[in-house]
Order: sequence, then C-alpha cells, then structure tokens
Amino acid sequence: MTILSLSISFHTASIDLREQLSLDAVQVSAALSHFREWRHTHISPDAELAILSTCNRLELYLASHDGRADDSYRALIGFTSELCRLDPASLEPFVNRYEGIDAVRHLCRVAAGLDSMVLGESQILGQVSEAFEAAMVTDSVGPVLSTVFRTAIRAGKRAQTETTIGHNPSSVGSVAVLLAEQVMGSAILPDAQVLVVGAGDMAELVIKALHARGVKRLAVVNRTHAHAVVLAQRWGGVACDLSQLSQAIGQADMIITSTGAPQPIILFDHIQQAMQSRPERPLVLIDIAMPRDIEPEAGHVAGVRLFDLDDLRAHLDGSISDRQAQVPFVEAIVNNELTEFAQWLRGADVHPVITDLRKKAEAIRQHEIERALRHLPDLDAKTRDYIQGMSRALVNKLLHEPTRRLRDAANDGQGAEYANSVRYLFGLNGDEPLQVPSQDER
Repeated sequence: MTILSLSISFHTASIDLREQLSLDAVQVSAALSHFREWRHTHISPDAELAILSTCNRLELYLASHDGRADDSYRALIGFTSELCRLDPASLEPFVNRYEGIDAVRHLCRVAAGLDSMVLGESQILGQVSEAFEAAMVTDSVGPVLSTVFRTAIRAGKRAQTETTIGHNPSSVGSVAVLLAEQVMGSAILPDAQVLVVGAGDMAELVIKALHARGVKRLAVVNRTHAHAVVLAQRWGGVACDLSQLSQAIGQADMIITSTGAPQPIILFDHIQQAMQSRPERPLVLIDIAMPRDIEPEAGHVAGVRLFDLDDLRAHLDGSISDRQAQVPFVEAIVNNELTEFAQWLRGADVHPVITDLRKKAEAIRQHEIERALRHLPDLDAKTRDYIQGMSRALVNKLLHEPTRRLRDAANDGQGAEYANSVRYLFGLNGDEPLQVPSQDER
C-alpha cells in the first residue's frame, strides 16, 4: 500500500509560485476527472487522488495498492506539472514529500490548524472537507483516501472542540485588519474609508474584524452586485457596482481584496489615476486573494503601500501565545487518530481478500443450491427457504474462523503475507472474474 502527499505551501514557495499553482473548485474537479483516466497508464487502475487547493497551499494526496512509492511520486510530480503547466524541474525544489503514516499525519495537522499561516485558524478544516467532497463527487477516492480524509477531518473537529486552539480565533482576514491597524494607527482606522472587494466568506471575516475595531465608513464591491448588497447591509456599509470600482478606489483610504477572480481586477492604472487626484492622501492596499487581485506594480505608485499574503506572516495577533500553548494537546489528538488509522490500515491488506473469498463462497453456494433444487422440483417454498438459510449459515460458519484469523494477522503486521497465501490457496485472482469449480473439478 502506497500513501503519498505532495505539498507546496507558504513554507516552501513564494506567492508568485503559489499563484501559478492556484486552482479553483472547477479546476480541481476537472483535474480529478482527468486523473481517473490518467492513472491507468501512469500509476495503477486502483489509484486514488484528492486535491487540497487554498490560498496558501496546493497538496495532492495519492493512495495505491502498487507499492512502488518512488515511481508513484515521480508520476504525481508529472501530473502536477501538467496540471499547472510548469516544468517538473522548476516545481520539484518547492515540494515537500510525505509518505505512509507521515502523509496522514501531515493532513491531520493541516486540518487541525497546526500547519496554517495563522495557527489554529478553523477555515482550513472546511477546506479539507470540501477537498474530500470534491474527490467523492468525481469518484477519484476509494476506501484508503476516504479513511485518510475522515481521520483528518475528525482530528480537526476534535482540535476545535476539545482544545482552545480555536479560541480568540484568527484568520487571514483578521490578521489583514490587524496589519491595517498597525500601518494606519488605531486612532485613524475607525474614521478611515475602507473598501472591501469581494463578498465571500473571507470578505465577511474582514468586515467583522473591521467592525470590531470601530470602522464605520465601509463600502463593498463585488462582481455579483446582489451579494455585495447583502454583505454591506448586514454590517451597515454601502454596496457599489463593479462598474463603480475606479470611483470607489479614489475615495478609499484602505482597500482589502479577497475575490476568486483568476486575474487582477485592480490594476496599476487604477491606482495611478486615483493617486493623481489625491497626491497628499496615502492609500493602503491589502491583497489576501489567491490568485492576487491587485497588480504588484500598483505598490510602486507614490503614496501607496501594498501588502500581500506573504507580508501577513510577520503580523500575527497577540493571542498567538495562547494558541501555541494548545499545540501539545492538539498533537496528542492527532497521534490518537493516527493510532486508529494505523490499525485500520493494517486490516486494509486483508479486506479485499476477505471480500473476494466471501464472493467466491457465495457464488459456489448459489450454484450448488440451484443445481440441487433442480432435482427437487416438488419442494414447497418454506422448505426451499430453509435450505437457503441453512446453506448461508454453513458458509458463514466455515469462513468465520479464517476471517477472524486473517484480521488478527493483519493487526500483528502479517496481513499482506497471509492475504497472499489465501489468494493462492483459494484461487482468488483480483484481475479475473471469480470462477465456480465445474462438476469435473469437484
């Protein structure tokens, strides 16, 4: 059994590279669908894949019964390079590779907020759940990765409910507002004209943090104007149509962007034109979108300060020490979930052979019952049902002890060896249809 994780995150890659690797939900779904065909020629027909794509990471999780981990890793690098249209040689230096139980541990830590830019942030748990759901919808995961992701999601939920790592919660949005407060000053921020571009979950977290700091002059711009109206009304702001973006930029003291647009929507020209009419009035730009919403060149305009996701890393809030104290407790939860997963994985070697053994036994039972009943045409329905029940009970009792011993062997780490023996002894070949012995063979 091979389990691999390929991770490119803010730990290893710049925002420029992460921007090239950013995949939206539609692109993830298309990639998973493509994988279902691709795996047949590059890895194995039973290979499973899930993709986690966020503003700070792209991670691919692979599982396969093919035990050649290095070959699977090379194939996965190739798949990622093809997906993101990058040369493998330029991509691989930024990849962290996790294998086996370490790959599962990594996903558990991610889901629990231990690997986030903002320690303990809970939004990542929802993103892990969405990645799993997307993989299930496209049927690119099977029993192994399903169990891996359920283990990680359970670890994330326990971290949020059994520890205080998520108390005094922070997010990229709240850290962005903290940065704004530090740059503009706590006395100035409440009276500043703030423009929020975007109307999704992250935008709402931003507005919530602004509201907590007393900001009253708030405008929201979004591609779908109705969404901007709903969000602005909820927090006492005003909504602007996207066609009014240039005017809104000119009026703003600070702009925070968090859309899902594939290309920048605030350009150098927008900022340059805005600043020409207000040269003495500074402008703070904070871009927390991935891909970025603001052209990097906009930060070169006089009077403008531009910050992106990588700039936020040095501006975590004061509650970080409280969350750090919870890390050992969260790590203990992760270890507990890994123990349960490891026990399941040991049994995974024998699950397929048990299934095939029971299928073959059932096929033989049905064949023999049908043959016997053809010679007993006068039996009443009650007697026929009795014979059916007796035959099922006989098969179950015969297989109970071998099945139990196989599972015990798996728990002792000998599952693969015993599974191979059972396949040989009972003629179970997973690549061929189950054969019922002919009368001559019996």
